[in-house]
Amino acid sequence: MRFNQRHRSLFTLRLTIGVCLTDSGTGTDEMIDEEITLKKLEVFLAFMRLHSLSRVAEELGQSTVSVHRALHSLEEGLRCPLFRREGRNLAPLPAAYAFAKHAQRAVAETEEGIRRAREMAGFAGAKLKIGSLYSLTLRCIPQLLMGLKLRRPELQIDLTLGSNQELLRSLEEGRLDAIVIGLQAGHEDPQLLAVPLFEDEVYLAAPLGSPYAGQAQVDLQALRGEKFMTLGGGFVTSDSFDHAFREAGYVPETVMRVSDIFSLINLVGGGMGYGPHRRLQQPCRPDSARRALRLAPGDHAAAVAFARARSEPAGAGGRVPHVWVAPP
Repeated sequence: MRFNQRHRSLFTLRLTIGVCLTDSGTGTDEMIDEEITLKKLEVFLAFMRLHSLSRVAEELGQSTVSVHRALHSLEEGLRCPLFRREGRNLAPLPAAYAFAKHAQRAVAETEEGIRRAREMAGFAGAKLKIGSLYSLTLRCIPQLLMGLKLRRPELQIDLTLGSNQELLRSLEEGRLDAIVIGLQAGHEDPQLLAVPLFEDEVYLAAPLGSPYAGQAQVDLQALRGEKFMTLGGGFVTSDSFDHAFREAGYVPETVMRVSDIFSLINLVGGGMGYGPHRRLQQPCRPDSARRALRLAPGDHAAAVAFARARSEPAGAGGRVPHVWVAPP
C-alpha cells in the first residue's frame, strides 16, 4: 500500500475538518477515536522500536500492508500525521516520538490491569506456586493437586514443603502464590484470605512396645516422666502438641526436636520416645512399629486451610478463588 498524494490529500482534508469542528465547539476531542486501539498502539510501538515495516510485520506475524494500514488509521484517529515518507519506509515525525511515550504507558498500564484482574479472579498465570506442610503430602495435597489439574489443566504447579512459619514467610515475601497450612482456633491472621478445608486432630504416637500401645485413647496425665520428641518451632503439629500439654498441666521432657514429621514418626517407631501424630497422616498398619492413640477429650484440633495473601482490605471484595480449592 502506497501512502501517495491522494491519500495525503484525503488525510489533510479529514484533519482540516476535525480542526474546524473542534474550533466550533462540536468536536469530540475528549473522546478517544474508535480508530485508536491497543492493537494499533502495539504495532505503532513496535515500529518506533524497529523502524522497519517488514521487521514489524515479521515480529507480529502480520503482512507489511496490515502494518502500514494500522499506522495510517492511527494517524486518522489522532487527526495528525505521525510519519513522513522516505523511499519505501516511514520516518517518525516529532509528534510520533511525543505520542510514543504516552502510548507506552497506556499499553503497560493496560497489561498491568489485565494481570491484576486475572490475579484477583484466580487466573494469575500458567504457573502456580503452592506451599504445604510435610504431613499433608500423603492424602490432602495429592487430592488438591488433582482437583486443580482437572479444573485448570494448563497450570504448571510448583510445590514447596515447609513449616507453617516458613510457608507464611514465603507467602508474605511473594515467593509463593498460596499455601496449605494449619490454623489454630482463635489465631486468625488478618493478612490472610483463607478457606478452611477440614479439621485435623493431633494424636499421640507411641512405640509398639509401649504399655499404652494397646489403648484406643490415652490421657497425657498418665505419661508424666516419659520422654517425648517433637517438631521444631513453626509447625502447627508442635503447637497443637504443646497446647495439649498445657491442658494437661505440665511441660513434657523433650529429648529431641526434628525438622519433619516423617523423621519424627520413624524415631518413635524405633523406640526413642513418644511424639505427636496427625490424624491425616498415613494410618498405622497392624505390622507398624508405632501406634497412634487419640488423646483424652480436649481441644486438640486445628483447621487445615488453603490460604493466600490478602491483597486488599477485608470487606473490599477480596476472596480466595474457588477454582483453587479442591476437597481433601
